[in-house]
Amino acid sequence: MGATAEIAALKSALRFDNRFVSDLPGDDEPRNYVRQVANACYSLVEPTAVAAPRLVAYAREVASLLGFDDQQCTSDAFARVFAGNELIPGMQPFAMRYGGHQFGNWAGQLGDGRAINLGETVNHQGERWMMQLKGAGPTPYSRTADGLAVLRSSVREFLCSEAMHHLGVPTTRALSLVLTGESVVRDMFYDGNPRAEPGAVVCRVAPSFTRFGNFQIFAAQGEEALLKQFVDHTITIDFAGLELPRGDDGALNKDCYIEWLAEVCRRTAVMIVHWQRVGFVHGVMNTDNMSILGLTIDYGPYGWLEDFDPGWTPNTTDAQGRRYRYGHQPQIALWNLVQLANAIYPLIGETEPLEQALNQYGEVFEREWQAMMSAKLGLSEYDASLIDTLLDLLPRVETDMTQFYRKLSELDGQRTEAMSDAALVEPLRAAFYVQDQLSDAYLHELAGWLKQYWALARNEPAQSRQAVMRAVNPKYVLRNYLAQLAIDKAEEGDFSMVSELLDTLRAPYAEQSEREIYAAKRPDWARQRAGCSMLSCSS
Repeated sequence: MGATAEIAALKSALRFDNRFVSDLPGDDEPRNYVRQVANACYSLVEPTAVAAPRLVAYAREVASLLGFDDQQCTSDAFARVFAGNELIPGMQPFAMRYGGHQFGNWAGQLGDGRAINLGETVNHQGERWMMQLKGAGPTPYSRTADGLAVLRSSVREFLCSEAMHHLGVPTTRALSLVLTGESVVRDMFYDGNPRAEPGAVVCRVAPSFTRFGNFQIFAAQGEEALLKQFVDHTITIDFAGLELPRGDDGALNKDCYIEWLAEVCRRTAVMIVHWQRVGFVHGVMNTDNMSILGLTIDYGPYGWLEDFDPGWTPNTTDAQGRRYRYGHQPQIALWNLVQLANAIYPLIGETEPLEQALNQYGEVFEREWQAMMSAKLGLSEYDASLIDTLLDLLPRVETDMTQFYRKLSELDGQRTEAMSDAALVEPLRAAFYVQDQLSDAYLHELAGWLKQYWALARNEPAQSRQAVMRAVNPKYVLRNYLAQLAIDKAEEGDFSMVSELLDTLRAPYAEQSEREIYAAKRPDWARQRAGCSMLSCSS
């Protein structure tokens, strides 16, 4: 098939809508250079062509959502388009303008500094999908950066987007990962040791990439008419299925905005509970990294709780303050929602209804949290004392969170009263990293908790209890050291581990006997190695 025919085949799968660009005002300046942009929601900008696009991997499930088949995804045209070298007719690329609070401080204008939205398409199921390239070159919002991305961060984003989806966590998706054939210089830990790395581009896919920061920039700049226009567009397009109160003339009004905010709070609460369930730590919960749809967005210095330490953050930039640590994520989400409420205050003019909407976050979070923790233990009712005791015990020794809950789901709990402390704990021992930490006193406390647990768990039908636990306690997560091993191979031109990890993570709750190695605890060599523990905000 020739190049023109391949593009035509890709075009046939897509029905472009591009409502964001057609419905909202854009930047009047057509030139692509870094600047402050006013009275606009976006700037039109095209991706920068690269030297030698080469497909590393694609997610067939996401391709199917868009209407692509395997033949189309493995074509040369697909690599060219999703590296940024060529546009499919109907695409209308742009970079969004937004602001945000970064680490608690207002940062002013931010925007899509290395992300370029290719366009919105509506599939045959009526679902709207925005396609976005990350690492496709500079935009007016790139500030002092180059708009590019490296293979290292791109592998992590591609794999984690899909891993989170298959874990059941609300998330943006990833269609493809393409090498550019060019080098990008990065100082990974900002320590004066830059090096050239392979460049890459990820195509991200979501119903919308709108963030809290989109609304904040209009409020901060006093662009109230544009704020209203943007809120109305977001409600109409991104929340089309949500029944909201309207005026007699059908127009959106204050009541509608309040209920919409309450829905954003509810979705955000559900997302955060899922993060806590699987031990995911985002690392950069700035307001510009918070999706209005309650999706996990922007996979930068994220990490997974291997040692169950609620104070852990994967982000070297946050190493001192630990603002975005695992145990603080629920509070940070609420803080970010308050900033969103502040941004839309000009449309409401009253504090009390905004506060009532924000209360939805706490109410939904508490309800979902209790249901989630009960499911992790296979219990039909929430027992605060049992769970509080467990969450006190787990951080006191180095405990692999994923393995602990998974192994707990495998126990049958028979005849526990007559067993010694050591015998009771024995089936869980492999979940602990340092066996010497398991003192007699600790074993006695943990065994006591297990007895308390089994007193309740025996009231649940054994098979259904185990089925519930295995459905919420994954066996496989994208541990940082696994991602780093895949990156190491990919940088040598071997993409096999990227593909194998992607395939493994498609079934994170299943027993995959041939892939047990990917369920292993973090090895000792990975404790301090770059990329295997903490990461920086550098791409």
